[in-house]
Amino acid sequence: MNYTNVPDSVLKALSSDLDELTPQLRKAAHFVVENPEKIGFSTVREIAEAADVKPNTMVRMARQAGFEGYDEFRERFREAIRSGGSSLSGRATWLQGVRKRGEMGHLYAEMAESALRNIEATFAATSEVEMQAAAQAIWESRNVFTLGAGVNNANANNFSYLASTGMTDFHAIPRPGSTSVDDLAWADERDSLIAITCSPYRTEVVEAVQIAKSQGVRIIALSDSPVSPIIRAAEFGFVVSTETPQFFPSSVSTIALLETLLSFVIAMSSEEVARRVEQFHKRRHQLGLYHEDLT
Repeated sequence: MNYTNVPDSVLKALSSDLDELTPQLRKAAHFVVENPEKIGFSTVREIAEAADVKPNTMVRMARQAGFEGYDEFRERFREAIRSGGSSLSGRATWLQGVRKRGEMGHLYAEMAESALRNIEATFAATSEVEMQAAAQAIWESRNVFTLGAGVNNANANNFSYLASTGMTDFHAIPRPGSTSVDDLAWADERDSLIAITCSPYRTEVVEAVQIAKSQGVRIIALSDSPVSPIIRAAEFGFVVSTETPQFFPSSVSTIALLETLLSFVIAMSSEEVARRVEQFHKRRHQLGLYHEDLT
């Protein structure tokens, strides 16, 4: 499991001190080292029962690790889960524990706070100059391909859909019945690829980026780390913050960044694009695609 934010120093300290502990403390510490994902969402009694020790043994073990008590010890593991540092199943179980303990109000606040933090962190790490340069590359492209897998497939498709209300040659890939690599077969330096994937990185997105880059395609990448394989391969790379208490990475900052990128593209586009957008929606009203409230 990837415990990026789990207090590694705590786990290492417990591991290194096992031989110096009493048999019961050793049993408690061994359980924590082997099952860190369970600590954040369980009570001291639940963990003690699972470890087959008494609750006060877990308290002594927490103090042995340098904490005042078990609650402070457990909070370190909760923080890791909230920030996305535990496994998906671990975060899902933590969410269920929140419901069982009647802490839904706390979860509501955590979700709202994490969404705001993600947007703030993402935009703080992005400059107007970078955004304008990427938008310029998109506007000057012959074709613009957008690629995302899983939840980011919807984000990529939405970008192309909105762009296509006023501009042509935007293509969400893979097309039905095709593969991303096939759709990029004839792309070259005249084209751009907007690729989106976050950890764990989707193989099809990484491979498509590598192939597109070898063909001279300009890469605009959105990912959750500056060392992401698609960020490293990109001409324009944007790091998005995806931390969340829930078990799926947050898409809030990804969507916000894509909307901003599109607004930059439109801002530097021709007057014809604005006329097309107006005509597009006028036609939709004429065809009755929008509900008209006549009351």
